Amino acid sequence: MRAILRQHKQYLLTGVSYVIPMIACGGILIATAIALLTMLHPMSMTPSGGPDFSASPALKVVLDIGDAAFKMALPVLAGFIAYGMAGRPGLVPGLIGGYLAGTTNAGFLGALLAGLLAGHVVNLLKKMPVHRFVRPIMPILIIPIVSGLAVGIVMIQVVGGPIAQFMAFLGAWLQSMGEGNAIVLATILGGMIAFDMGGPVNKAAFFFGAAMIKEGNYSVMGACAAAICTPPLGLALATLIGRRRWTEEQRESGLAALGMGMVGITEGAIPFAAGDPVRVIPSIMLGSMVAAVVAMLGGVGDHAPHGGPIVLPVVDHRLTYVLAIVLGTLVTAVTINLVKRLTEDPPAVEGAGR
Repeated sequence: MRAILRQHKQYLLTGVSYVIPMIACGGILIATAIALLTMLHPMSMTPSGGPDFSASPALKVVLDIGDAAFKMALPVLAGFIAYGMAGRPGLVPGLIGGYLAGTTNAGFLGALLAGLLAGHVVNLLKKMPVHRFVRPIMPILIIPIVSGLAVGIVMIQVVGGPIAQFMAFLGAWLQSMGEGNAIVLATILGGMIAFDMGGPVNKAAFFFGAAMIKEGNYSVMGACAAAICTPPLGLALATLIGRRRWTEEQRESGLAALGMGMVGITEGAIPFAAGDPVRVIPSIMLGSMVAAVVAMLGGVGDHAPHGGPIVLPVVDHRLTYVLAIVLGTLVTAVTINLVKRLTEDPPAVEGAGR
């Protein structure tokens, strides 16, 4: 059982690794378009709170390109999960399932299910005994059609509706919750964002925040946006203030993490977590939780589906947003250095305090 779970986790991570560049491209382009719009036209928000690009067609093009990249994220995610399971024949049903996850509002969870379903269906079809005359057309005709139909029917008739209703329920619950519950939600989201640094758990929290933007609730994305950048920023700061505890290679990774954190790429923390997950992951989760809670309490709202300092021009309560990021970064840096100090002796590199 453990081997099966580990194998499926690897399938999911395959899809995630392909979708990360798509999300980064879309998120940064959208954030850039909105940020430049607000800088060039300070009164550019519509009465409903959304950006108005009618006076900036060039920025609208940038926004549309980013939006296109973002819309392709679900098909790419599901397609490459299925690809990881079944090879090239899995791509077609996976892409179809991911596309339908978007059109049925099943979102990220629907895309995960669609990718796994597509992979299993294709693997079953591959094992079917067929006549030798039919065998050559199986991968280019029979498998794509049959598996695409099967996955599509399941997504439209079975999976899409319930997941969309679940997402709608979460949205309604959020709208009705009080301050106490909002803190709990922010804590959970912050922990999820940092837990696997761009993996399925991180993306579940991120897509929930992005979905809430469409519902007119920007506070969830505000909490996520503050939490997204603190793992790489916190670890980068840790390598700067506690140099003796980190190797030369880790300090170089810290500089790279600093750059990735500034543009909201949580994956910048992965090199640290891969080498020391037991101490790094709890430390970055704590920092992201703090950042998310501070942002939620301060009423920070993010109008773009992205995070980090790069979206500062499009957030509400900017000073609080900066404060949330700074506090989360400090908590991460101090925690990981303290944990290393208590559990590690002697320092990682001699004479590294230059």
